Amino acid sequence: MSFAPNAEAGLRLVFLRGLEMQARLGVHPHEKAAPQRVVVHVELAVDDDSAPDGVGEDDLRRVVDYGKVVRAARATAAEGHTLLVETLAERIAVAALQDSRVRCARVTVEKPDAYADVAAVGVTIERRRR
Repeated sequence: MSFAPNAEAGLRLVFLRGLEMQARLGVHPHEKAAPQRVVVHVELAVDDDSAPDGVGEDDLRRVVDYGKVVRAARATAAEGHTLLVETLAERIAVAALQDSRVRCARVTVEKPDAYADVAAVGVTIERRRR
């Protein structure tokens, strides 16, 4: 499944970019001692009921709530210490898939402060509705 908007497949792309938050994340002792800054990006392939050629009703009930995605990501990060960025990304993706309109979730978690001479390290994962 592509993460580009695809009207023929009845999909739109919903995204959240650059959500910065503190998370207790990592395997090293200094990472276990205190939270660190992480940056989260979420892309969702979402059913588009007005595709391929229509305009949907101008009503919030037909779209994914960005605020709900943000709150779910923050809540997931706040659940306690997580060893792996992969696990945090997977948990955020599973939370996004709770909305039945989301067919696929791609989540990137970056640790921008892991190395002084590297912009960021992290992972991108995908999870699909079965």
